[in-house]
Amino acid sequence: MCTEIKVTVVDVNEARIKAWNSDTLPIYEPGLDEVVLSCRGKNLFFSTDIDSAIKEADLVFISVNTPTKTYGMGKGRAADLKFIEACARRIVEVSDGYKIVTEKSTVPVRAAESIRRIFDANTKPSLNLQVLSNPEFLAEGTAVKDLKEPDRVLIGGDETTEAQRISSINSISALCESTGADVEQVARAIGMDQRIGSKFLKASVGFGGSCFQKDMLNLVYLCEALNLPEVASYWQQVIDMNEYQRKRFACRIIDCLFNTVTG
Repeated sequence: MCTEIKVTVVDVNEARIKAWNSDTLPIYEPGLDEVVLSCRGKNLFFSTDIDSAIKEADLVFISVNTPTKTYGMGKGRAADLKFIEACARRIVEVSDGYKIVTEKSTVPVRAAESIRRIFDANTKPSLNLQVLSNPEFLAEGTAVKDLKEPDRVLIGGDETTEAQRISSINSISALCESTGADVEQVARAIGMDQRIGSKFLKASVGFGGSCFQKDMLNLVYLCEALNLPEVASYWQQVIDMNEYQRKRFACRIIDCLFNTVTG
């Protein structure tokens, strides 16, 4: 798989990197073991030497956690960008020459602008950093397949603002107008996703994963911050409905067990 391209995955967590270099990978995805074992030590490497990897790279991907904030303004809903921003500061500190820096993490609108501001505030004559956004659309259980056979690939640069949110385009249009995004581009991106056809329309226990709820909470916060209470309320109802589904499912289990569940 692209044997002419060297890929180095770096992390500050030594235990995690050690696991990636072992026979037991730290996460499970169908097909992932085969990909890693066939490439590791050839053109795929796992290391804690972050600075050297950044210096050697032509293209740097930022793929870090973006949890919901647990304190301060936006607590409980807004996305915490501290890891994204820490990566940006590390990159600009050790880089020289020309590099493309691409955000892969699930981030809110204008996160790339935050990275750009950090780069601009710490620029140096020998440095030229281009910021791109290339969000991933991987689903748990089919991540390797989604990566090899994506429904679409989105790349946004400094001159193009693209956002994608799954649901009502009428409410999203108000958000796009407030953030300067192009609603037609958003609609096109959503429409190209085959999962919005027959998939992702199956009743389940809530969202079925952590990312949707985290991103939805941040979307509600963003709409409120932009003084769009009606739009925020719309998306809050989506969260409430999924929370209701979880509670309803739990109640049915208890009822089937004749109310004998304790603890």
